[in-house]
Amino acid sequence: MPPSPDPVPRPLDHLASCGSDGDRALVLRGQSLSWNDLRNRVALLAAWLAELAPEKGARIASWCAKGELTCLMPLAAARAGVVHVPINPLLKHAQVNHILHDSGASVLIATEARVKSLEPGDVPETCQVLGEGEAWAAAEALGGSLPPSEADPQDLVAILYTSGSTGRPKGVMLSHANLWLGAVSVAYYLGMESDDVTLAVLPLSFDYGQNQLLSTWYAGGCVVPLDYLTPRDVIKACAREQITTLAAVPPLWVQLVEQEWPEEAVAAMRRLTNSGGALTTDLVRGLRSIFPQSRLFQMYGLTEAFRSTYLDPTLVDSHPTSMGKAIPFAEILVIDDGGELADPGEEGELVHCGPLVAQGYWQDAERTAERFRPAPAMSSYGGTAVWSGDRVCRDEEGLLYFVGRRDAMIKTAGNRISPQELEEAAIASGFAEEAVAIGVPDDRLGHAIHLVLRGSGDEEGLRKALRSELPNFMQPSVIRWMEAMPLNPNGKIDRALLARTERESVA
Repeated sequence: MPPSPDPVPRPLDHLASCGSDGDRALVLRGQSLSWNDLRNRVALLAAWLAELAPEKGARIASWCAKGELTCLMPLAAARAGVVHVPINPLLKHAQVNHILHDSGASVLIATEARVKSLEPGDVPETCQVLGEGEAWAAAEALGGSLPPSEADPQDLVAILYTSGSTGRPKGVMLSHANLWLGAVSVAYYLGMESDDVTLAVLPLSFDYGQNQLLSTWYAGGCVVPLDYLTPRDVIKACAREQITTLAAVPPLWVQLVEQEWPEEAVAAMRRLTNSGGALTTDLVRGLRSIFPQSRLFQMYGLTEAFRSTYLDPTLVDSHPTSMGKAIPFAEILVIDDGGELADPGEEGELVHCGPLVAQGYWQDAERTAERFRPAPAMSSYGGTAVWSGDRVCRDEEGLLYFVGRRDAMIKTAGNRISPQELEEAAIASGFAEEAVAIGVPDDRLGHAIHLVLRGSGDEEGLRKALRSELPNFMQPSVIRWMEAMPLNPNGKIDRALLARTERESVA
């Protein structure tokens, strides 16, 4: 690995030139694409997109399961000079309608089944709808081929819509440079090589999911996209394809740890990566037990700046709850309520500075101004920073720890409580596998604590354990057990839905 990653961004479609011609680049159902195939197919698709939407910066939306089109669209759209708007295939019509109208998409490419499911009003009148097969047939009939682009790396290349957990989805604007440097950074600190094989189980409309493709391809490796139904599907794919890199979010890791892993599914695994929520100490131990030879990367990110921190795998056992330190090309500051650098051990807001910071929210100046603000004076990068709203603290070694979101903190009887602290205590008790703590408005307390759990159902045992570990003001007023936690389209626990449900239950 070189002493430092190359900080010079390039047009995103140049990722298609990173691998060796005969090596595998993409493994699909029933077919594999070599790097030479990948280059040719990107050039073919890009030529058709440029013909279909000749206006520079036109938005092209895709609403498909994982396949050749969804995997190649990020590069082909970049080469064609259009802006890709990937839509999570799990989203419902109302959310798709919002994204299409908000982005001003001129074209929607969807699976044939999704095209048939569309109803009047779902798609703007100015938006052309094409089936996935129809799109490929048209591209092959045109038979064009676009050479690598010479785009300005600062040009807009993608709009990724957040899951909408705090309201209607927001479109985060990403440049070639954002995505290119994100790929370089992750490939570098993960130590990825050209013989790596990544199992892409996360949605490709999710920044973490899309980076599975981009960072692997930057290293010249191979991606195996997988739309899985059960955790066993993931394990079988790991064995079949000799997967070396697996990325997931905590709810999926919880399911995977509960499974039996045969040796052939574990043997080739070099690294596991986690984001989208913190791993518990028990989950870290479970993963380390199943994959003792693999490096476990705990990471923190936000769509507005892609990825902010990672924990060196050598520190996972000694610091299992840490977010680690800044990734390459990121500067992470902890700013106290007075606008100064927080001291070690002091809580503050995580502020992300540097070239991974996105260009703001699409056509939403008000919300952009709330989150994208001038970097603090002490920043070495300067410019615009993302003020995350997440509360963190840094220890004497410089390692970061997540405290909670500013808008998710529970204020009860004059005390400020981190939901994460209560959730970790519930899981550490052994009575719960997953936990979400919610503050529900209460006239007397300010907030009453509701604890929603998946686990044993033993409320008496859990309450006894919590009383022995936590002060009285942190004890939950209500404990609710669920057979399965609801998930949002990115596979994370749907905290917004749980919060609405709990608040409605006392209304």
